[in-house]
Amino acid sequence: MADSRINLDKPIWDQNTFIGRLKYFTWVTDPRLSLSSKQSLLEAKTLVSQYRKGEEPVGTTVQQVRQAQRMCLSAFHPDTGELQNVIGRMSFYVPGGMILIGAMITFYKSTQAVIFWQWANQSFNALVNYTNRNAESEITPQRIGVAYVSATGSALITALGLKSYLAKRASPLMQRFVPFAAVAAANMVNIPLMRQSELIDGVSVYDEDNKKVSQSRYAALKGIGLVTFSRILIASPGMLILPLGMEHLEKTAWMKKYRIINAPLQVLLSGVTLLFMVPIGCALFNQKSSMPVSRLASMDKKDLKVLESEYGKPLPSTVYFNKGL
Repeated sequence: MADSRINLDKPIWDQNTFIGRLKYFTWVTDPRLSLSSKQSLLEAKTLVSQYRKGEEPVGTTVQQVRQAQRMCLSAFHPDTGELQNVIGRMSFYVPGGMILIGAMITFYKSTQAVIFWQWANQSFNALVNYTNRNAESEITPQRIGVAYVSATGSALITALGLKSYLAKRASPLMQRFVPFAAVAAANMVNIPLMRQSELIDGVSVYDEDNKKVSQSRYAALKGIGLVTFSRILIASPGMLILPLGMEHLEKTAWMKKYRIINAPLQVLLSGVTLLFMVPIGCALFNQKSSMPVSRLASMDKKDLKVLESEYGKPLPSTVYFNKGL
């Protein structure tokens, strides 16, 4: 190759800074990547594998390798290497989420519509949560079913309960925020339950050389908590700011004349907010999270000497784990 070789394991941008992580997640959550065919993704994976071995085709450029790496990072699970379901990929979160958020904040008055769109949203979230879990902790079909039913149920109970309560007590504007309350409540149920195996069995924590140190329930709890917060934050602008704007816009003569564009407009604007918020939400916290080994021992009630014996050498000061997305 004419270009100098690159280290694919070294991030292009510093992942210890928010700006570096923002650039990275903007790069790999680009919605256009969700349009990649299965064949092109498998070819990209092959090229990355060949490059690591120094066996890439003659004439391959750095740009081609980086694009292949980008496609792989967007579509293959970092733990298992398996090709993810396209709907569950973070690169699909914008097109999938914009339809659901737009519909939830548009059709908030009808009970039937609330039931349908909350169910659809939680079905989508369940798949996203499962796809982006820490895959080292297996989850059984039974646990998936319990998580799905519980999350969907919590969303419907919250949405319908608030809708009924606020219908007689709150202004029309306040009623527009019911979908967000339901989504936030459901996320706090959906994500922990869909990843409950991590909380039960713990997740693997590693040293800086990627050698396993131990299993940690605390690391699982920390990772799931961070993901839950970031998911709620991602949905916040579209579900909190847009209702304010639409409350004003729907009173204008122009909007009253062209009511048919109400739903498409809210879907479009939801997509714009998600386009910015998905990489921001993902970038808030490093996907490869860390904690002092002393905290691992204290929170998981593990003896440092036993840990060191299992590890086979002096313990590192810091351990790392994949928090998921």
